[in-house]
Amino acid sequence: MTELFLGIVTFLTSTIAGIVGLGGGMMLIAILPSFLPLNALIPVHGLTQMSSNLSRAIFGYKDVQFEVIPKFLLGSFIGIALFASILSFISLEYVPLFIGVYILLSLWSEKFNEKIKRYESYFLAGFFQTGLSMVVGATGPLTMTLLLKDYKDKDKVVATAAALMSLTHILKVFVFMYFGFVFFDYIGIIIAMVIGAVAGSWVGTTLRDKIDGKKFTMILKVLLSLLAAKIIIDVFV
Repeated sequence: MTELFLGIVTFLTSTIAGIVGLGGGMMLIAILPSFLPLNALIPVHGLTQMSSNLSRAIFGYKDVQFEVIPKFLLGSFIGIALFASILSFISLEYVPLFIGVYILLSLWSEKFNEKIKRYESYFLAGFFQTGLSMVVGATGPLTMTLLLKDYKDKDKVVATAAALMSLTHILKVFVFMYFGFVFFDYIGIIIAMVIGAVAGSWVGTTLRDKIDGKKFTMILKVLLSLLAAKIIIDVFV
């Protein structure tokens, strides 16, 4: 029953992510602690999200903007290598606070965007998104916020974000394997969740065409803002 329930939940969260591009992973990681031990939480979630994002990118491969991938991937390699090596020596308690504030200012403050534009890049996005993904569950909005500025087409935003998040989760899964996590111990749950993730990506990709572009942008900005607010609140709760 646990496998069936988590498969259904993953299907629903992956469908939501397939429609608007994000949010599903955060919803899923909020539910998983009731079913998995803490040491398995991030690895299993990462593998499931890898399946969700990769399938979403494949279903929308024509809209993936491949020119952003090399810089993002380079930043990701450096970020995950650095964070994995110093993880036990640094405190990351307030990192989510800065992520949340950055997202809100980036979405709603024109003055902030004018000043920060010279420093924003897909290299830095890859560095922080992939590096921090080892410990912070809400790094997806970092790249999504940047893509939302560069591309107005909703399919390009969602498909490219999925491709970049796939790279983040693939690298993260390899790091956990390197550190000795045995995914096979949770093979039943993983299979159910992967099936749910892929099916949800297909349904979400199909339903996305029903949403108007301007409405989609506003929905995405509101959802990003809510996620950012949750990130900030969680720091102090």
